Amino acid sequence: MRLATWNVNSIRTRVDRVAAWLQRRDVDVLALQETKCRDDQFPEERFRELGYEVAHVGHSQWNGVAVVSRVGLADVEVGFPGMPTWAAKEGAEPAAEARAVGATCDGVRVWSLYVPNGRQLGDPHYDYKLEWLSALRTAAGGWLAADPAAQVALVGDWNIAPQDDDVWDMSVFSHSTHVSEPERAAFRAVVETGYADVVRPLAPGPGVYTYWDYTQLRFPRREGMRIDFQLCSPALAGRVTAALIDREERKGKGASDHAPVVVELSDQ
Repeated sequence: MRLATWNVNSIRTRVDRVAAWLQRRDVDVLALQETKCRDDQFPEERFRELGYEVAHVGHSQWNGVAVVSRVGLADVEVGFPGMPTWAAKEGAEPAAEARAVGATCDGVRVWSLYVPNGRQLGDPHYDYKLEWLSALRTAAGGWLAADPAAQVALVGDWNIAPQDDDVWDMSVFSHSTHVSEPERAAFRAVVETGYADVVRPLAPGPGVYTYWDYTQLRFPRREGMRIDFQLCSPALAGRVTAALIDREERKGKGASDHAPVVVELSDQ
């Protein structure tokens, strides 16, 4: 099985590009983030024409996550247990955002995750980000406690660079989110429940990034960040035979600011 994750930064804008990439890379399951559309706006028919089923959750032009699979799609779950809520506007009622969707694809429980950005240190959204990650750790740890042999993939845009060499220049980020110790500790806490970053050993850094800002020629200058990850349970991590950060897909007109991250899984 080929399992991929990609922050596509608007699926309606890039559906043709995503469809072509799925065929070119022969991907079986793709987790998408930042689809930026409601469920009724998602271009599901395009994927069905290619033989894929779709599980998507989106409420507005912000956020949005999906799992697209051609090897089965069962037990779809929107949001994980304990996922915190957020009030998008001052005075609004807090609600669950479209940041997590899970589905079982050929025996693998795939979670497409779009971790809150955090905005800036000290912002309420930063506290929300840490609370969100803590809830994810509790839920993900519970899945393995209930079934140590479970095959679970926590994949997506984590909005965290866990190591200094995951950013092009740490001095630029010295007072920013994504690299603060509480965020990194929250990422480590998920790993410590039993999940492994299965891509890093096969695509080691430094200078191996998954995201490049559109501004200031960040991509051609190789000034990026590594913030998109696939964390796998022990049973699933043992099946990983290869990994790829498809930097080529960041090139050209109409590219997302993120690159797809792909792992190859051996047969069960």
